[in-house]
Amino acid sequence: MKYIVIKCGGSVLDNLPRSFYEDIVSLHESGEWTPIIVHGGGPLITSLLKNLNVDTTFVNGLRVTNHEVLDIVEMVLSGSVNKQVVRNIIEVGGKAIGISGVDGSLLQAEPTENADTLGFVGEVIGVNHEVIEGIIAQGNVPVISPVGIDAGGQRYNINGDIAASAIAKALGANLCFISDIPGILVEKNGAKTKLDKVSKATIEELIDNKTIYGGMIPKVKAAIDGLVHKIPEVSIINGSEKSSLIDYTNGKMTGTKIVLEEGIA
Repeated sequence: MKYIVIKCGGSVLDNLPRSFYEDIVSLHESGEWTPIIVHGGGPLITSLLKNLNVDTTFVNGLRVTNHEVLDIVEMVLSGSVNKQVVRNIIEVGGKAIGISGVDGSLLQAEPTENADTLGFVGEVIGVNHEVIEGIIAQGNVPVISPVGIDAGGQRYNINGDIAASAIAKALGANLCFISDIPGILVEKNGAKTKLDKVSKATIEELIDNKTIYGGMIPKVKAAIDGLVHKIPEVSIINGSEKSSLIDYTNGKMTGTKIVLEEGIA
């Protein structure tokens, strides 16, 4: 049995087809792979903040989070989005339990190094993997919202990609980022071309030349950090493509595989 952490960004959740959740259930029932879902919810958070006339800004793809924003982040992520993902799995015959990183101190956090600018945005310093393993032992797919907590009870907004990488590190799991594009795209001969495989050095170049920007930056940085800490494999795939997740677990070439060095699988 192999663990696979599946990160679904908030921008893609609304467009994932029913077949995606059917594939999650198929993986779970196969016994070969054990899926763990970590989700975002950025667009819904932004929409609600706008409706409430609360300003929201980003720095390098991370949302600046004060007390007021943090309350809304937790409400959207751990309430609305988390339970929608759980319902989607149940609707296709699966079993799932949704929790946040606060529950059981699952995601133990501390302020990010840019806390003066970002506010209550956290880094994960520990993962209580026994909480996840307990849900799995009961026959359920864990669905996790990325809100962390410290020893004093302070909550933190955790970027979903960073949370997914931390959980994958704790479990020794493969990490799969679900996107609404085929993978990392670059301009080649006047057309967008997908990279089948990309190294750490190339990623740094793509960030420098602004090919990778915004929310993709924490994604690729989390991928590299995970690989450095011995995550077996990291890929970005298009969740809207039929059977893309099954193809990935079967070892077929799909999406963009991220590696530390060129020539190393």
